Amino acid sequence: MPYARISQARKKTVGSRQTLKAVERGQAKVVFVAADAESWVTEPIVQAAKERGIPIEVVPSMKELGRACGIEVNCASAAVLED
Repeated sequence: MPYARISQARKKTVGSRQTLKAVERGQAKVVFVAADAESWVTEPIVQAAKERGIPIEVVPSMKELGRACGIEVNCASAAVLED
């Protein structure tokens, strides 16, 4: 299950702003992006992750990604900082 890693991570970012900052700082180990999120929200994160060689996992649903992150709202992107 793609959500297992993010739900079990000791440190993670939740949301596009925090995820983009973590990617730019080189702190993210893997980035999760919801397929049903708006591309203008996720594209900067995907580009930054590709430039830095950070793996990207596309997950089907913002709702499920939010739930896996422990929040009760939708989440377009998240990142694992520490497993």
